[in-house]
Amino acid sequence: MTEFIVVPGIGGSDSTHWQSMWEQKLPSVSRFRPSSWDEPMLDDWLRALDESVAAAKTPPVLIAHSLGCLLVAIWQETTNQPVSGAFLVAVPDPNAHAYPPQASSFTRLPQATLRFPSLMVASANDPYASMSFAEERARVWGAELHRIGNAGHINGKSNLGVWPVGQALLEKLSLNAD
Repeated sequence: MTEFIVVPGIGGSDSTHWQSMWEQKLPSVSRFRPSSWDEPMLDDWLRALDESVAAAKTPPVLIAHSLGCLLVAIWQETTNQPVSGAFLVAVPDPNAHAYPPQASSFTRLPQATLRFPSLMVASANDPYASMSFAEERARVWGAELHRIGNAGHINGKSNLGVWPVGQALLEKLSLNAD
């Protein structure tokens, strides 16, 4: 059975966020746990993700949102731990006007292909990243890009509920990762 690790961004994804809903619904899912959801420090988040992946019985699929996506991209350069794939939703642009200053330790964007299959999901009206940024990141990271139209930052405020389209994309990634 595929194991999943939920990798939220700043704030940790509240109960209205699709990640939290999936965490309740999916079998074999856990959430990585940094010291602070609101004051992210890259070293702490890297350690927390590394511990979560190490605790998995099989190579997991990472389900990342926002700053969690940048974490996954940076983390995969620092370790050889096996991962089956990464579902990267709403990758933020560190140069975007809305990028949070408390995430300043996450501004280095990896410039190499991710070492595992990945699927990126981007919204046309995400305040944290333009579609051209998402397209460039997908190209550089070797990720398949799925555009979902206007869905804001693809978070709880987007009113996606359990986000069935996202679940179908995750299933597609999971099947391709096996």
